[in-house]
Amino acid sequence: MNRQLLTGNAAAAWGARLAQVDYVPAFPITPQTEIIETLARWFEHGEMTGRLTMLESEHSMVTAAAAAAATGVRVFTATSSQGLLYAMEMIFTVPGWRAPFVLVNVSRGLASPITLESDHNDVLATRDSGFLQVHCATCQEVLDHVLLAYRIAEDSRVRLPVIVNLDGFTLSFTREPVELPATEAVQRFLPPFDPQNVRFRASKPVSQAVAVLAGSPYSYFRYETHLAAQQALAMLDEIAEQFFQTFGRRTGPLATYRSEDADMVFVMIGAGATKACEAADRLREAGVAAGVVRPRWLRPYPAAALRAALAGKKAVAVIDQDLSMGQGGVLHAELAAALYGMPNAPMLASIIGGLGGRNIPPEEFYDIAKRMLGFAARGETPPPQLLFTERELRQVRKLQAIAVVERKELGEKP
Repeated sequence: MNRQLLTGNAAAAWGARLAQVDYVPAFPITPQTEIIETLARWFEHGEMTGRLTMLESEHSMVTAAAAAAATGVRVFTATSSQGLLYAMEMIFTVPGWRAPFVLVNVSRGLASPITLESDHNDVLATRDSGFLQVHCATCQEVLDHVLLAYRIAEDSRVRLPVIVNLDGFTLSFTREPVELPATEAVQRFLPPFDPQNVRFRASKPVSQAVAVLAGSPYSYFRYETHLAAQQALAMLDEIAEQFFQTFGRRTGPLATYRSEDADMVFVMIGAGATKACEAADRLREAGVAAGVVRPRWLRPYPAAALRAALAGKKAVAVIDQDLSMGQGGVLHAELAAALYGMPNAPMLASIIGGLGGRNIPPEEFYDIAKRMLGFAARGETPPPQLLFTERELRQVRKLQAIAVVERKELGEKP
C-alpha cells in the first residue's frame, strides 16, 4: 500500500480511479469541484482511461450517469448542495432504472439564506429516492466507501445507485493520511462490472421508454426497489468481511467508539462525529461513561444494528446537522422509530447543531452529556434543543439593527 496525504475530495477521486471507472459526467460546484478537476487532469494525462464529459447542469449529469450505467459501463459522478437539488427529479427517477453507479455528494447547507459551509439537509433530502446512502467521517473512509459502494451497487441482488457523502470544507479540503491500496488488491475485491441483463448495445440498437403504469404494477416495481435496498443491508456484513480480508480495515453499517460500557451515547453522522469522540474521551476522564455511535449507512437503514448498539444505555443524544422544518431532526425521528417498542429503551434526546457549518465546541458536548444524564436520572425526556448561545443571538440582533439603519439611510421602510 501507498500512504499519501489527501483531501477528502482527492480521496473520492482516487476511489474512482482505483475502481477504474469508464465514464464521468460532470458539472462543477463548490466544494465538490476539486474532485472533477483531479479526475480531468488524470484523464488528460493518460493516467486514467475512459471519458469525462462536462454537462450543462446536474440534471443532465445524473441522467447521463444512469443512461451510461444502463449500457454496462462503470460510472462515477459528484455534486453538492444546490446541485443535488437541481438533479432531484432524476435522483428519484434513476433508481427505478436499476442502473448502478456512484455519486459522491459533498454536503453543503441549502439556500436560503445561502452558505458555503456544511450540513446534511442536502443529502438527507434524497433518503426516500431509492439511492443507497453512506456517510464518511474520514478521508480514508471516503476512498474505502467509493470501492464498497461499487461492489454493493453492481451486485445482481441490488443494482441500485449509491450516494457516498462527505462533509464540505470540514472533510473535503482537510488533508489526512490515506492508504492507497494496490490496483491488484482492488481488482480482487471489485471485479469488472458484469452488465447482466443490459439492454443497450451499440451493435444492437433498441428503443426503450418508461411506461405509464396503473397502481398495481407501479406498486410492484417500487416495492422491488425497496427489497433490493434491504438486500444490500443483508450483504453488508459479508462484503465488509471481504473488504477486511483484502485491505485490513474494518467497516460496517455502524462505527462505535467507547460505547460498549457507556451510560450516555452521542449519535452523529459524518466528520462532526470525530469531535464527539474527543468529547467522550474528556468525559471519561471526568468520570462520565460516554461513547459514540456513528451510522455509516442510512439507506438501507441499519435499525437492528442500532438497537443492539444502544441496548442498555441510559441516555442517547442524537445530534442532527439538519432540520426538517416543522418536525425537527431527521436522524432523531428515524432512530425513535427504530427504538419504538424496544424493552428498556434508552431516553432519547433531539439536539440540532452544526447547521450551516456552525462549530460545536467541546463545552457543548459536555453540557449535553450532563443534561441528558440528569433527565435520565429523573425519568424524564428533555425537550428538543438548538445549539445556539446568547452571544450568537446578540450578534444576529446586531446585524439586524445595522441592516435597519442602512435601509433607513436609503429611504426604505425597515
